[in-house]
Amino acid sequence: MVDQPKPPSVARASGSMAVATVVSRATGLLSKLLLLAVLGSTTLNDSYQAATALPTMINELLLGGVLTSVAVPLLVRAERDDGDGGESYAQWLITMSAVLLGVGTLVAIACAPLLTSLFVAERSEADPELVTAFAYLVLPGIVFYGMSALLGAILNTKHVFGLPTWAPVLNNVVVVLTLGAYWLVPGAISVDPVRMGEPKLLVLGLGTMLGVAVQALVLVPALRRAGIRFRWRWGWDRRLGEFGGLAGWVLLYVALGFVSMIVLTRVAFHDTGALVAYNLQWLIAQVPYGVLGVSLLTALMPRMSRSAAAGDTAALVGDLSFGNRMSAVLLMPFSALMTVGGVSIGVALFSYGESTAEEGARIGTALALSAFGLVPYAITLLQLRVFYALKDARTPTLIQAIMVAVRIALLYAFLAWTPTDKLAVGVSVAMSLSFVVGCLVGQVWLRVRLGRLRTGYTVWTICLTVVASAIGFAVAAGLAWLLIRVTGVADEVVRAWVRVVVLTAVGLPLTFLALAVLRVPEVRPAVAGALRAVRRR
Repeated sequence: MVDQPKPPSVARASGSMAVATVVSRATGLLSKLLLLAVLGSTTLNDSYQAATALPTMINELLLGGVLTSVAVPLLVRAERDDGDGGESYAQWLITMSAVLLGVGTLVAIACAPLLTSLFVAERSEADPELVTAFAYLVLPGIVFYGMSALLGAILNTKHVFGLPTWAPVLNNVVVVLTLGAYWLVPGAISVDPVRMGEPKLLVLGLGTMLGVAVQALVLVPALRRAGIRFRWRWGWDRRLGEFGGLAGWVLLYVALGFVSMIVLTRVAFHDTGALVAYNLQWLIAQVPYGVLGVSLLTALMPRMSRSAAAGDTAALVGDLSFGNRMSAVLLMPFSALMTVGGVSIGVALFSYGESTAEEGARIGTALALSAFGLVPYAITLLQLRVFYALKDARTPTLIQAIMVAVRIALLYAFLAWTPTDKLAVGVSVAMSLSFVVGCLVGQVWLRVRLGRLRTGYTVWTICLTVVASAIGFAVAAGLAWLLIRVTGVADEVVRAWVRVVVLTAVGLPLTFLALAVLRVPEVRPAVAGALRAVRRR
């Protein structure tokens, strides 16, 4: 059996990903800001957003969801049990994935008009022909999304976390360069009729796909450095049957999510710009989760998989409880920031170029009213990973079915009962409420499966973070109001920036200070480190 290196601590592994994730989220936000400034909240942008969502969702439907959920636990077991440290099993997975994704990509490209018809209703504000034209150009990205997920999972099991986190940065850089090229290329994208050979259309579509390709290809050299020598490996491995059994449930899980996104997109298309507003508020909400929550989850997943493989339920429950509490401590302050300052964030970030302050406020309102879903979202994903660590893919699918049923019901309720111009808020709130339901259902299910989960401890920690956030941002909001009143700032965008800066610079530190005063255990290591630094000085 091959000796494996000692895994890094959760804190060290999470920290190694944090900087890369910050840069990734920052460059991703920059690309979206440029996209909105160049295209505005128009039919063109709605059509582009719908088309670029297709490769990610189809990749998930084909294999992406399986790779990110099931591959890590199975690779960990192969690493432990195989004489070659799981290398041959990794090669089988790569070979199988490349073939499946390649075939799926060709089928998706051939069916591009059909895919468009699924997402774009007859009375839609998007242009079906333009969505299809963009789809032909971006759908080849399916294979690169899938391989990026698999190679990242393999590297994670080898305790390589940094490079898979940096890879999306290159994707974002390519997209930013693409938007610059789009702006420089003369002409315009015609809508009636849509011409496939137009330079601007080709630059925007192919540049988007190229970014995903770069994100996947940059991981290939890292495999050899991690000790995985790639070669095509055909035939059958007994554990591929086990993989297939788990994968079937995961594919159903993803298919349910795919259906919910079809409904969400069709509902959002009843108002021009609603899909753009939803996507942008979701992007902002994902920044703290991507920097803090994903790093925590990625570092915990191999640990939970090893605890499950060893039958150590106590350690597994400990990791789950720790992850839940840390998710609340790390993310609740940012949820409060977005709730209190959501409208200002929208105006400050999205009021340039073709986008107006009114459109920015619309995005910010959707963000503010749906930010409550951030912590339940993080906890739900952690709960589902526990089931996958236990090699149980059935339960997450059942929980997903409940969430999707709630989400679709809420989407149609908002469509029927709210004004059309409020649909961006409606679809955002529906998504967040579905995560609240998923979080509650998942906790109950795990309690039945594993026994006591220290739920009271988690709830108490969440309550403390809510109190600390309320204190911190009440003071910060009052200070922002006073500063604007004293300075007499008149410009709406400048006022928004003042609020965002004050809320961030004052509200977040005060919240974490309040958490320390309330003696929340999860902040003690940070407080101890700060005190040591002060003493050294």
